[in-house]
Amino acid sequence: MPYTSNQGVRIHYQVVGDGSPLILQHGFSGSIEDLHEFGYVEQLHRQHRLILVDARGHGASDKPHELEAYMLEWLVSDIAAVLDDLHIAKAHYWGYSMGGWIGFGVAKYASPRVHSLIIGGAQPYGKSFAQAREVLRNGIEAWTTYIAGWGLYPPEALARTRNNDAEALLALIQDRSDMSNILPDVTLPCLLYAGSADDQFELVERCAHELPSGSFESLPDLDHIQAMARSDLVVPRVASFLASL
Repeated sequence: MPYTSNQGVRIHYQVVGDGSPLILQHGFSGSIEDLHEFGYVEQLHRQHRLILVDARGHGASDKPHELEAYMLEWLVSDIAAVLDDLHIAKAHYWGYSMGGWIGFGVAKYASPRVHSLIIGGAQPYGKSFAQAREVLRNGIEAWTTYIAGWGLYPPEALARTRNNDAEALLALIQDRSDMSNILPDVTLPCLLYAGSADDQFELVERCAHELPSGSFESLPDLDHIQAMARSDLVVPRVASFLASL
């Protein structure tokens, strides 16, 4: 399995397909395997050289327990470290939920490394994760039961969730501060999207309008998890955006 090291933290990644480089970043408590399971890799690998990254604290990457290990700057520098390992100067970036939050960090700390940003189900205006931390304090089985209640994760994904390190996830899932002050200076082409039943929908749409080169796609009637699971609806919109660049 390919790994790179970022200041002593090993980051696992995969490369699939040919074409223009496209980073895919999963959401919280997920992994690269979700991107395969929900059909993203199958639909995209013929047009793009997909760079799938296990975020630190997830999948086959290292899982430090210190809060400072999960500062946004570190999560972004992991992406840069993977690109460096592959000798790729720039790529398109696509992240969902936590991966979208990392995307805002890429815009802030590493914009010269990306051609464009695709951000799903995430916004830059700050967010509390007190409820998630409360669940995780009861262990990884409590977290798995919690997300199983959403009804959309296949058994294989739930089994992978049980392999997570609850202490690492607790260190990562701190409240996010407002970083919307960066938006006027983000001149990269940006596509944002969210399900209309996602409680973040209005903020995601607002963000798209506040970006100089932002556009927005609504996924009618889908909630946060459905908008991730329904790659058949999402990928054509993103493919059209990338083809237009």
